[in-house]
Amino acid sequence: MSEERITETGLWSNPRGQEVKTPDDVAEMLRLKACGWGVKRIARQLGRSHHAVNAYVAAQGVKPFRSPGRRRLLDSHEAWSRERFLRHPGNADVVRQDLVAELAWR
Repeated sequence: MSEERITETGLWSNPRGQEVKTPDDVAEMLRLKACGWGVKRIARQLGRSHHAVNAYVAAQGVKPFRSPGRRRLLDSHEAWSRERFLRHPGNADVVRQDLVAELAWR
């Protein structure tokens, strides 16, 4: 890939086709909302989705990414798996075999 092609566009676009919001964009959204503008009017002015503007306004800025807090299948085996990975460094297949044997034992 040529260097010209990489720097050709100013902003990266995500798969949905919208440009990434910079901190300046988010600050502008919040400033306009504080001036009494509606979410849809801000979205039209900045060329953004009103859903995105609404999310940033509701969060009062950029929301940090948070992965879902769901329960993992091996949560109850965390100490056991940590000990096995330390016992067999770099050999995940042996750890997998031990895990299969451990789960079959229960």
